[in-house]
Amino acid sequence: MCQIFASIPREKYEYQSRSIRIKGHVTSIRLEAMYWQILEESAQVQEMTLAQFLSQLYDEVLKLDGEVYNFTSLLRCGCINYLTHVKGHYENTAQLKEEAKDNSINLTRSAIDNPIAHRLIT
Repeated sequence: MCQIFASIPREKYEYQSRSIRIKGHVTSIRLEAMYWQILEESAQVQEMTLAQFLSQLYDEVLKLDGEVYNFTSLLRCGCINYLTHVKGHYENTAQLKEEAKDNSINLTRSAIDNPIAHRLIT
């Protein structure tokens, strides 16, 4: 079991900082490279740029909670949710992309309220 963790290439878990504009403000987000890959895929599936995806997610959290407490931690947890509750239920990314295009599934935080996403995670 430890080999699963120990064999991860260093470049996958090295930190990468990126400057992102959210609500007109430039901010820096520091995540491991693997998380950036997952976020980029999530954005691509919804036919958004990474900046658009992160801005939409930020807006949704703000609307739901009134504030965004720890956005970086939210992104990490969101990536885990994406891998376990959304992506893991599709045979391939093309199928996932098609459902996202049809607005059948939303990969941002509001996915919990989406009937299809709710069915996938229960």
